[in-house]
Amino acid sequence: MKKLLFQFDTDTMPSVFDTVVAYDAGVDHVIAYGGLTPDTIKPQVEGCIFTRAPKDKKNTAIFVGGSQMSSGELLFNSIQQQFFANFRVSIMLDSNGSNTTAAAGVAKLTCSDSLKNKNAVVLAGTGPVGQRAAAMLAQEGAHVAITSRSFDKAQKACQAINNRFNVTVSPIEAPDNIARAKAIAQTHIIFAAGAANIQLLEEAHWKDNPNLELIADANASPPIGIGGTDMMDRGINRHGKIIWGGIGFGTLKLALHKACINQLFESNNQVLDAEEIFRLAKSMA
Repeated sequence: MKKLLFQFDTDTMPSVFDTVVAYDAGVDHVIAYGGLTPDTIKPQVEGCIFTRAPKDKKNTAIFVGGSQMSSGELLFNSIQQQFFANFRVSIMLDSNGSNTTAAAGVAKLTCSDSLKNKNAVVLAGTGPVGQRAAAMLAQEGAHVAITSRSFDKAQKACQAINNRFNVTVSPIEAPDNIARAKAIAQTHIIFAAGAANIQLLEEAHWKDNPNLELIADANASPPIGIGGTDMMDRGINRHGKIIWGGIGFGTLKLALHKACINQLFESNNQVLDAEEIFRLAKSMA
């Protein structure tokens, strides 16, 4: 029986990255669809749940991707609403690599030190990776804030995080590097989640910060988010701070992504979202 992964993407063009990782995880066939919405997904879901016998349904699984977390969550939830009794298949949400990237980065931070009661700032935290990282840091007991160039955008993201995860994440308006330097003045942990090729802090903004202990930067495209660090950093001590670069914890991200894909095919009732993926990441870190 062939293992079939249906890649349901909210973007017009399905992610090549997600397709490659799925094949590397050992899936026999990846069937990718783009531009899907809750209004158009029903025929695809029915094709997944009505075709194979109960004992064989574990060989069909669904991966929900795309660049926008809000769209991915809506599609993810809509798909599950169509499941009933044993007419279901395993499903995973990883919009823009958000769950696996954030889980890997935060898991590596937890290996370095306890995050409980530490102040954490997620720079440029309104995107999918930033939102998930903020939620995971908060679940580990940190006091978390996210920055954005727009306070309204930061506030909206915080509301979405708080409602989804029952945590408290606070918004900070920080339109430039100087403002972001002020935002981290009292923080112990930085997680940089900005767009590619955008520097969020210069080395001078953090190297002499006496409170700062841990930094993770998800950006692996130079210039990376935190100046004075390296994308290859794997728990490197720089200026008395432990640094994880995008490639440094990216090895765990890829291994985690593959492990999640494999888990989908263990049974037909797996539901992999942030909580389940983060638990797995911590066990692998």
